[in-house]
Parts: sequence; C-alpha cells; structure tokens
Amino acid sequence: MLTEQHNTSTELKNTEVFALVGSSGTGKSHRAIKLAHECGAEIIIDDGLIIKANQILMGHTAKKQPTRIGAIKAALFLDKSQAANAREVINELSPEKILILGTSEGMVDKIAETLGLPTVKNYIMIEDIASGKEIERARLMRSRYARHVIPAPTVEVRKSFPGTLIDPLKVFLKPQNKAGRKSWLEQSVVRPNFTYYGKLTISKQALVAIASRAAEETKGVKSAGKVNVTQNEEGIAVEIFPVLLFGSNLAAISGEIQDAVKRHLEYMTCLSVTSVNVTVIDIAFDR
Repeated sequence: MLTEQHNTSTELKNTEVFALVGSSGTGKSHRAIKLAHECGAEIIIDDGLIIKANQILMGHTAKKQPTRIGAIKAALFLDKSQAANAREVINELSPEKILILGTSEGMVDKIAETLGLPTVKNYIMIEDIASGKEIERARLMRSRYARHVIPAPTVEVRKSFPGTLIDPLKVFLKPQNKAGRKSWLEQSVVRPNFTYYGKLTISKQALVAIASRAAEETKGVKSAGKVNVTQNEEGIAVEIFPVLLFGSNLAAISGEIQDAVKRHLEYMTCLSVTSVNVTVIDIAFDR
C-alpha cells in the first residue's frame, strides 16, 4: 500500500516542532496554551484545528465528528483538501515553533508528515506537566460529563460548534521576564451536545422572541417592531425594525440594540450571531 509523502517546505526548514503526548481525556488541550507559551510556540495543532493565540486559523475540530473514525480522520488531516489548506496557512505564517497535540508519538509524527513539517524536536508527555490527580480529574470530567477543552476563545469555537454549550476558561500566563506583566488567554470548555442524545432544534419563533425581548429592554426603545431571523451554516442573522422614543439618539440606541440582541441570543442559544441589522421605522412621542 502506497502512502502519500509530503516533504518539508522550504519556509519551514528551521521551524522547531514540539509535541504534547497523552492518551485521550488526560488534559492535553487544557494545558496546551500554557505549554505553548512556555516553549515559545506560535501555533497549536489540536484535533484538526490550527490555532494561533486567540484565533482558529482553519480546520474542523475532531470533537465535532459524530463517529470515532471521523474524529481520527479530522485529527490526522486525512482529508486532502483540509491538509492542503492547513499546509498553506502554516507556510504563510512560517512560525519559528509549533506545538502538536496527540495521543501517541506515532500520531504526532503522522500529523507532522502530512502537514509537511520538520520532525518533532521534543516529545513532552502529559505526565511530565500534570500530576496523577490532575490527570484523573481530567479523565473524570471527560467520562462523566463529556467535557472537552479547546485552546481557543468561545467566540472562535462557536464558529465550529454552532448550537453547542460552551464555557469560557481563562488561562493565566507567566511573564517571559521579570519586567513583564502577567497576561492571559481564553480557552473554551465544550459541554455535552444534546445531539449526542437526540436532535436539538430551536424554533425561529423562539429566536425572534429572544431578540424582541432584548431589544425592548434597551433604554429608549418603545417596541421591537418586526424581527426577522435567518439561519445558515455559520449561524444566524437578525433584522430588526424597532420603534424608538422621541428624543433618543438613533445611532447610539441602534448600536445598543445590536449589542443586546447579539449577547442575549448567543448566551441563551449558543448559536453564533453573524449580523444584527437595525432599521428604525418610527418614533413614538409617548411611552
């Protein structure tokens, strides 16, 4: 059986590749941001995602796949178009250091080969950076509550996990030198998706009701008026035609309506709101 070979690109000849290795559910993703910070890695490759600081650059996370085989394929970048896109993104950035997460050294080596990266310089085992109690706690959270960590902010993760319950989790980073200030990055805890047990659907009427309530609770709004909600693969788009009270600053209140509608919808439904367009249709002279 022939396997496709991917030579290391010229841009990445001097890139150092680190690996964090540990079995599934031992807390690798939870520790990825800190480890990347400590070893100076600009990019994290985890479960099919290419992550740089607060941004998912590309990929479809393996954690979203409905089957174990699908998850493995996504994590290993076995889809040719996915792998080609990943190579292109990494080559453009030409990072000095990369951190790859995997369940075994062989898995990490396969990912590096597929993406045209140099051989791994250093394999770091999860047991080297986490205690036995911490690993057991991570396993418990995975097995009992099906909680997964993605080393990226919730606003980024929602794009890959529309309709999924997501909690933000701050990771505090040590300064690289004594004069530096302590900083932090956000990662996300993905909680059990209802689709594991059946299909969860949110009616358009419910979305309209949430958007209307959010708008009407905004100071200076008489009524939400007509509200249109459209759904697509990336999330939901909202059009709202409110009636404002006389004397209101139209531009300022329109902006507040946009913020309120987006915040309430994303918090209550976990869907990504791609746009909120506000068109004021009337002014009311009484409350």
